[in-house]
Amino acid sequence: MTEDVFDAGMKRFGLAVSPDAKRRMEAFLHILLEKNKVMNLTAVKDRDEAVSRHLVDSLAVLKAAGLCGKKIIDVGCGAGFPGMPLKLYDLSYDITLLDSQKKRIDFLGEACAVLGVAPRLICARAEEAACTASLRGQFDLAVARAVAPLNMLCELSMPFLKTGGLFLAMKMRDSGEELQNAERAIKLLNGEVSGFFDYTLPLTEAGYRIVRIRKTGDTPPAYPRRFSKIKSQPL
Repeated sequence: MTEDVFDAGMKRFGLAVSPDAKRRMEAFLHILLEKNKVMNLTAVKDRDEAVSRHLVDSLAVLKAAGLCGKKIIDVGCGAGFPGMPLKLYDLSYDITLLDSQKKRIDFLGEACAVLGVAPRLICARAEEAACTASLRGQFDLAVARAVAPLNMLCELSMPFLKTGGLFLAMKMRDSGEELQNAERAIKLLNGEVSGFFDYTLPLTEAGYRIVRIRKTGDTPPAYPRRFSKIKSQPL
């Protein structure tokens, strides 16, 4: 791993990372970049950029909420971010990785077997998974880094949470208008904004933000709707 990029990010966050955790994350990044040569898993191909935009960015979650003893789901995890770096940071974290694309979940299964880690892996559409009894209302934390408007992410992610749970939406810092547009969705889904964590990443001056949304009551049974409806008629 490019130590200066990773260490610069950890210094900004005030996070200590064990040598074993660093080795695990370095190994995962190597597996990802090698697999990416034959499978389109990430648009980021430069190693330093991947350290910053994938590893450091994922670990920003640790500054937005405590993960110890919590049941966590990464909704739309893609190639494993932020869920995999969080699991590799602390193997005791109870993390579920959810994505609708089988090739991504298969890749993560292969990587986990090599690394000797065992997050729960689920291949399913979020709006369908959130309607199953074993997943709906079962998590303390839901996190999403998916590129989708916040009102859509809320409908896809908040049903997984217990009342009192926290949804962490990873966005750009200039997402104020997006947050305004999501106010109705957050209210309908029985949530409230409870704060933000703002940060920048090594190699870029772009501002990022984790929006904290607290679930204040049960998700109404009408949500989430079918994705076609979520997309065409967002809350």
